[in-house]
Amino acid sequence: MKTVSLNKYVDTVVILDQTQLPGKETYLYLTTPEDVWEAIYHLKVRGAPAIGIAAAYGIYACIQQVKTSSYPVFLEEFQKIKNYLATSRPTAVNLTAALDRMEKVVVSNPQKNIPEIKQLLRMEADAIREEDAIACRQIGKNGLSLLRSGMGILTHCNAGHLAVSEYGTALAPIYLGEEKGYGFKVFADETRPLLQGARLTMYELQKAGVDVTLICDNMASSVMQKGWVQAVLVGCDRIAVNGDVANKIGTSGVAILAKYYGIPFYVLGPTTTIDYSCPNGKSIAIEERKAEEVTEMWYTHRMAPTDSKVFNPSFDVTSHTLITAIITEKGIIYPPFEIGLRKIYS
Repeated sequence: MKTVSLNKYVDTVVILDQTQLPGKETYLYLTTPEDVWEAIYHLKVRGAPAIGIAAAYGIYACIQQVKTSSYPVFLEEFQKIKNYLATSRPTAVNLTAALDRMEKVVVSNPQKNIPEIKQLLRMEADAIREEDAIACRQIGKNGLSLLRSGMGILTHCNAGHLAVSEYGTALAPIYLGEEKGYGFKVFADETRPLLQGARLTMYELQKAGVDVTLICDNMASSVMQKGWVQAVLVGCDRIAVNGDVANKIGTSGVAILAKYYGIPFYVLGPTTTIDYSCPNGKSIAIEERKAEEVTEMWYTHRMAPTDSKVFNPSFDVTSHTLITAIITEKGIIYPPFEIGLRKIYS
């Protein structure tokens, strides 16, 4: 399955609607800025790299509707769409990074005619996707080098191929290990309130034949205490320069448990998730979402009293002090993280 692709014959973004999984595989066709924004905001496409790819293909598809031969008019319309799409999921750095790359194509080519610029935009979007696919494969190889056959692995949220172009980030070593006969035993947190672990990680790993067991988020301590977990693998939406990491809500709690039980806690992600303008986790804007996701989504009947106060952050920040290593396509980074992260940048 392709999570995000471009139908190049009609310049339409095609996404697998992840809100419909695991019940049915439904593909959506996006042509307008509103289509793309809604798909990203409502998590029909999700995962930091996949969001970036969707944004790149999305702005390319949307700009096809701008019919002008004037470069200033084209640039103005492009930037309007870019600024609008950037508001859909502000925490994931890949969204703005992909949009910035696409904008650079337009800004750097004022001498070209509009059809030529549009062609360059499509090539840039293709490059963003291909670079992610290459990165994910290498992340998997680097991560697998730290694991042993038969290990118990706990993961949180979904960082598999549904969240990227291929393989995934945190799940990439598991897929490669499965291909090589490592026989991992995976525990997938359900990941409240949107259940990405239950709906998506379980769906993916079961289809791949991986030995995977679903647990509620509050059962992580129990399986660790029993000695069933020897490593934790999670993805990331943004990495600060000091090594603090923003990821799906609940990740920091898993990291604290892993530290207590002496279990390695690995963060896996492409270097595109490193935000060199962000000094630490306190600088990361955390998206807050609607109360309905907690009180009634997935339920036949509302599960909280009417007018209940709800705090529903989509992400939390895991301190660099809780992270064993950050695994990227360019290598494995150990503390002190700032030195390793800046070395990658240089």
